[in-house]
Amino acid sequence: MARLPTSRAADRRRLHREDHRAGRAGWLRAAVLGADDGIVSTASLLIGVASSHASRSALMIAGFAGLAAGALSMASGEYVSVSSQADVEKADIALERDELRDDPEHERDELAQIYRDRGLSGPLADAVAEELMRTSPLESHLRDELGIHPGNEARPLQAALVSAASFTAGSFSPILAAGLAPSGWRMPLIAIVALVLLAISGALSGAAGGASKRRAANRVLIGGALAMAVTAVIGRVVGHFV
Repeated sequence: MARLPTSRAADRRRLHREDHRAGRAGWLRAAVLGADDGIVSTASLLIGVASSHASRSALMIAGFAGLAAGALSMASGEYVSVSSQADVEKADIALERDELRDDPEHERDELAQIYRDRGLSGPLADAVAEELMRTSPLESHLRDELGIHPGNEARPLQAALVSAASFTAGSFSPILAAGLAPSGWRMPLIAIVALVLLAISGALSGAAGGASKRRAANRVLIGGALAMAVTAVIGRVVGHFV
């Protein structure tokens, strides 16, 4: 059976499919930050407590208390932070809407100047601005003047939920390692599990964001190892005097 002909434009659309990752930035940031913080803070807390020769039950109490406190802290912090960003975006949108209503000519000139600054000739910039002011004036100003793109707006609740869930997921493995490890192996096993998870988390975040997996993994490994080493020293010193 003969293949039906397709237009050249349709062929180009089919072949030219770009997988841009900018739309993932909001939830990806919250997920990576939450998971890494869950792994590092919980493992560091457990290693600090274990270095003071605490019992297994004390380790479990510290681990689950740290999980609950950390997850709620991450969620509330993300919600407040992203809500502030959302408030700024809403205020900018309202201001731009008022300016378009009160002085559309000035807004058209402002949009044309943006395109001149990007390299368009004067007549072409004026024509583009005139067309956009007829078809999508608010969206054009938000995108080209303020950098606010549809679909990339701040989402406080999404950031809070993703952050809390990823922190909880990151915390479980160090707690499990602390609960299952023999007395003399608790600190090294917690550290090994945490470092492996950090390497995986960093590599996955690099892959999801289109960056180098090795560089992303190294970033979190160095920070995590330093945090666990410092808390181990502090736990040993405090455990000696308490």
